[in-house]
Amino acid sequence: QVQLSESGGGLVQPGGSLRLSCAASGFAFSVYTMNWYRQAPGKERELVASITNAGGSTNYADSVKGRFTISRDNARNTVHLQMSSLKPEDTAVYYCNTYRGRAYWGKGTLVTVSS
Repeated sequence: QVQLSESGGGLVQPGGSLRLSCAASGFAFSVYTMNWYRQAPGKERELVASITNAGGSTNYADSVKGRFTISRDNARNTVHLQMSSLKPEDTAVYYCNTYRGRAYWGKGTLVTVSS
């Protein structure tokens, strides 16, 4: 079965960096677009970044453009989100996602940006 497992979250000061990882299994990872979403307290889940199957195309939410970079390693079935210049408003639970007939989600990893 499809499994997605996020890691790398934590507490970071404003202006700092974090690298999130998502380990995928149970499906042909290299075929599918992978996404990172986030959900802040009291807000709806929002799409942060996407990367196509071969990594040839990426898309970002306007709020993270220039600060976040999504990448993937198809040999290791992993997708990463490098986050830099973090702001308090980036505080959220970050989820790895893919669509394969339906949406699949990991359990999420909490990122807290605070001094």
